Amino acid sequence: MIEPVFLEVSAGDLESLATGMNLMWALTVTFLIFFMHAGFAMLEAGQVRSKNVANQLTKNMLTWAIGIGVFFVIGMGISNNVGSLLGGGDSSPLTMFGAGSFDWAMWLFSAVFAMTAATIVSGAVAGRAKLRAYVTYTFLLAAVIYPVVAAMVWYAPGGEPILAAFGFADFAGGMVVHGVGGVAGLTAAWILGARMDKYNDDGSVNIIPGHSMTFAVLGTLILCFGWFGFNVGTAATVVDVDTGAAAGEVVGLADFEYVGSVAMVTALGMGLGAIGASTISVFMNGKVDTLYVANGMLAGLVGVTGPTDLITPMGAIAIGFLAGAQLPIVFKFVEQRLKIDDVCAVFPVHGTAGMLGLIIYPLWSIEGTAIGGSVIAGGILSIEAGAFVPQITGVAVITIWTVLATAAVWGAFKAIGQARVTSDHERDGLDLAEHGVDTYPEFGQPDLATDGGYTDDDSVIRADGGEPNDGEIKMITAIVRPDRLGAIKQSLAEIGAPSLTVTNVSGRGSQPAKKGQWRGEEYTVDLHQKVKIECVVADIPADEVVDAIGTAANTGEPGDGKIFVIPVEDAYQVRTEKTGPDAV
Repeated sequence: MIEPVFLEVSAGDLESLATGMNLMWALTVTFLIFFMHAGFAMLEAGQVRSKNVANQLTKNMLTWAIGIGVFFVIGMGISNNVGSLLGGGDSSPLTMFGAGSFDWAMWLFSAVFAMTAATIVSGAVAGRAKLRAYVTYTFLLAAVIYPVVAAMVWYAPGGEPILAAFGFADFAGGMVVHGVGGVAGLTAAWILGARMDKYNDDGSVNIIPGHSMTFAVLGTLILCFGWFGFNVGTAATVVDVDTGAAAGEVVGLADFEYVGSVAMVTALGMGLGAIGASTISVFMNGKVDTLYVANGMLAGLVGVTGPTDLITPMGAIAIGFLAGAQLPIVFKFVEQRLKIDDVCAVFPVHGTAGMLGLIIYPLWSIEGTAIGGSVIAGGILSIEAGAFVPQITGVAVITIWTVLATAAVWGAFKAIGQARVTSDHERDGLDLAEHGVDTYPEFGQPDLATDGGYTDDDSVIRADGGEPNDGEIKMITAIVRPDRLGAIKQSLAEIGAPSLTVTNVSGRGSQPAKKGQWRGEEYTVDLHQKVKIECVVADIPADEVVDAIGTAANTGEPGDGKIFVIPVEDAYQVRTEKTGPDAV
């Protein structure tokens, strides 16, 4: 039998060992949170049109590239000193962060949280914001807007953060990070205005689908993976060493005492968020919408992120489900009632979900009075009534600050005409207009030729048949911009010519060629993406169809297209075997 060997370890060695373990854990979860940027990039790229994908990817990369430097030079210092000023600490001399390795690691840990808040905004303003405006806003968010919020809740060297002292609790950033991003995104989208053709003159909504559901779901799952670093990683201190104990040095778990609970709560919130969104999706649409499921997973995670160390498993189930369930409802309200074009649904995913979790968590608090026995680890309810007022106050203060600061920045850009790209650039796509690239230069297709139209009743579309056009059959062929299809379809329906065939095509005419780049090498793009509309009529005058298409397709710019009227010698209806005008 081998005898165990005991080594005498000094207090300094124990402390060094504990610091090393804590440092390794902090850096590991920091890298995991950084990887969430890949998730945001894929999620947002999948939800925008193919002509705006490169722009969205560029914004995500620049968010990190610019924000990390700004947070290093300005942001962390603002957080510490504003926090000390508001929390009664010592803000003299001005402090950025400590001088040790662990302090530097914790700075980076703080920075990846700040960059997460910043990148959320890009999804709300997709498809129409100028890159320079977005980059400038990212600079200011990383330098001032986010640091002030973090100072009120987390950072106050020598004192206690002002909202934390009032009783407000936000463990991993349900409001500090996600709420700020969601509220800022909604505010910026409101000031920018909706994308072209998002709303009709009567206020009805045109659906503008993203180009890749695959990207969106992949991005969601990457974010879910990284989220364990976000929530579980906030328990950043693994080992604590008490070198002042009378019996010698004592080594024990620090924040890791509750890390298992945090991991469980995170997983439950994720799953129940998807179920909540699916349930409401079925109720509203009769089907389980894939994108709602994906966004619901994220909303559930956001919901439990703020109180993840404070709620029972039943709380995670309830908050996750409610956070997912509110998503479709809030998104519809924002889109249809407020008329705000939040492209990637950042407000219901990050904004209201974060608010909800922090405001209602006292119903399932681990520190509350248990109600309902021990059905599932802590009872059905466990109410901490005194926590409601601080939570509501904290959410309100952060929301007001974020709205005012964001509105000031984007409002200033809008006032000088620098917030939004021109209508020509928006129509052509921000990939070419802002970056001179085409994400899919060889295999790309135009944006989905979706309707954008609607019908007011359930009437059956009839076949034409009749005597106008001198008894002849006419084919009207129009080559037009893809984004005008919805208006054209509506216009044709109004004159009684709803039957048409639509094909995605590319070609060249009077519209000038454009220049593209691939890794710095320039090439010419002279085949423009269009849609070809074919409408065969017999009892409807061809000139009325031409007028309807021409009016709806006209933007006044080169490239609006052309319309041709061609006589059709005969027609044959396969099902009935009718010929001539009766077959049309």
